[in-house]
Amino acid sequence: MSRSATRNRENPVNIPLHRTFTGRSERSIGARELFTRYDTNSNGRISLCELRNLITSENYAQDLPDAAVERILTRADRDENGYLNYQEFKQMVSGKEWQHILQRAVHRYVKYTVPARPVSLVDTTDGVGEYEGQYGCWPPALGMVLISIVEVATFLTDACNSGTVMADGPVANKLIYTPYRRFEAWRFLTYMFVHVGVFHLVVNLLVQLLLGVPLEMVHHWWRVLIIYMAGVVAGSLGTSITDPYVRLAGASGGVYAILFAHISTIIMNWSEMRFAAYQLAVLIILIVTDVGSAIYNRYFTDEQQSIGYAAHFAGALAGLLLGINVLRNLSVKPWEKKLWWASISIYLFLTIGAIIWNFCYTDHFPASDKY
Repeated sequence: MSRSATRNRENPVNIPLHRTFTGRSERSIGARELFTRYDTNSNGRISLCELRNLITSENYAQDLPDAAVERILTRADRDENGYLNYQEFKQMVSGKEWQHILQRAVHRYVKYTVPARPVSLVDTTDGVGEYEGQYGCWPPALGMVLISIVEVATFLTDACNSGTVMADGPVANKLIYTPYRRFEAWRFLTYMFVHVGVFHLVVNLLVQLLLGVPLEMVHHWWRVLIIYMAGVVAGSLGTSITDPYVRLAGASGGVYAILFAHISTIIMNWSEMRFAAYQLAVLIILIVTDVGSAIYNRYFTDEQQSIGYAAHFAGALAGLLLGINVLRNLSVKPWEKKLWWASISIYLFLTIGAIIWNFCYTDHFPASDKY
């Protein structure tokens, strides 16, 4: 769901609006409300002296030099009577020199009049971007936690019943994706609960919890879960086409979808994030390292692996495309709307095409499980 800034109808002079999320709605402060706020005696005018003292007080940290303050107030008091009426005030706040002062005034006004969130918000003047201010603990970030619990339970069930951790237990055989049994459609999703060895399980758990939970705290668990599941399905569909003789186990498709969903939210919320470039650099390093090691182990070592890396690429693509559509966009720009339509169109085209391929081109897949 996207959210964009709106203009208060009582704010015809294009005053910057301060937005605070209260759990229910956004609060916008216009020129009329600000005028009423500073017209303490309700006589329809504001003392020029009092307004000057307010602007130059420590609360505003000397936002403008004294000469600029004098220039603003002198120009504003057109009839030179020492007071500002509403029309003079409205003309004043429409000037560019006033914009920074007004933003600070609105911030302080909202801070003391609107109930705070359970998790306190900070704005960019305090060193944190708008995106970072969206982190919260309600609703609880439980999506990745619950998925992880089910994956551990499945792993332990097979380990206890069959004495193996190599995806050969009775539960694993019912859930793992195998191209020969691809018409058992649940396998395209349930292979995410099967892991080959303790290391495979632990790595996937760590990545999806460390990357998934922070994403849920901003975008809510259900959005992240949609992307995770889409990445899992994309991983099996992509593997079925590009590597049809590979059995597939593990949550790598979902993990890579979460990883690339972070890139999606960086793209869509770049201007609202304080350290977007650093986060993007860390994600790229992590991706290149993991994919590079997977390709090296597959083609340049004698290590035999039963898990195809194609699921990584397919899951990553699903996370990138669907993340643009599903995750929150704090401020929608015109080019982002075009990107939204392009990404959802590409995602649907690839997904539907992969499903049709699996149903129609049976010769592409092994005729039996003896391969």
